[in-house]
Amino acid sequence: MELRLLGYAVAIAEAGSISGAARRLHLTQPTLSRQLREMERQLGTPLFVREGRGLTPTQAGQVLVRRAATVLAEAEAALKDVRLAAQGMTGRLVVTFAGSGINGPLGAALGRVRRELPRVHLQLEESFNDAEMSNGVLEGRYDLAVQRLPMRDARLATQVWWREPLTLFLPAGHPLAHPTEPAPLTALGQIPLVIWPRDVSPRSYDEIIALCHGAGVVPQISAEGRSVQTLLALVAAKFGAAVLADSHRALRRIGVTPRPLAETSTTLHLVWRADDTNPLIERLRTVLTDATGG
Repeated sequence: MELRLLGYAVAIAEAGSISGAARRLHLTQPTLSRQLREMERQLGTPLFVREGRGLTPTQAGQVLVRRAATVLAEAEAALKDVRLAAQGMTGRLVVTFAGSGINGPLGAALGRVRRELPRVHLQLEESFNDAEMSNGVLEGRYDLAVQRLPMRDARLATQVWWREPLTLFLPAGHPLAHPTEPAPLTALGQIPLVIWPRDVSPRSYDEIIALCHGAGVVPQISAEGRSVQTLLALVAAKFGAAVLADSHRALRRIGVTPRPLAETSTTLHLVWRADDTNPLIERLRTVLTDATGG
């Protein structure tokens, strides 16, 4: 039975008459009467009986009207969901992000996403491996990545989302920790470094080594850590200094003093598949970009 006919049955029950329902539905009374007779013919039973000057549903009619109201509500909800999905306002996305992002602007930006896109379910996965994040987007495991150094691949689309300085996180008592002005890059040769293992984050590792070479110094690597918390713990234990995004200041590790690193910066990118036409991804990128004033 067509949804249109179910709507007619509900309208007649609510109005209590053919004439009242016809006015509500913008139909002529004879047309609605024919539609009611057609429904009763299809179902093989009367749906309404006349009582006084109005119509009352029969037992079968009551069942139909009750079920019809539910079906019509579900159909309307389905249409609404379809429209919201087409506008990028509902659905599910898997987003992977760099740890430095969540300590910086990403946390606040995700809060804005929840407020502006309450029907969107975000599954968030933290990662410290840029190559793994980019590959995950290409393979469809992630819909969007927020990462520092995306893979160079024509199948990936990228957008610069946030820039922030790099900071030298030093043992609190070290002489380099006392000045407040930015440390020159040559400072990287004046203290051992604690660094990401290259197999965990090859591009971050290479970026730090390139900074050292650009300053004409040979890095002395004293220890490696596989998380920001481990790196900062090693700094506090006086193994050396760590070069990290400035947003990691928010962790406020005791025994660690941050000092800006002159003439350096790191960039967070939004990364997605270039051929992905999901409107929800575009909507998410818009909200994230607006959150940082981009």
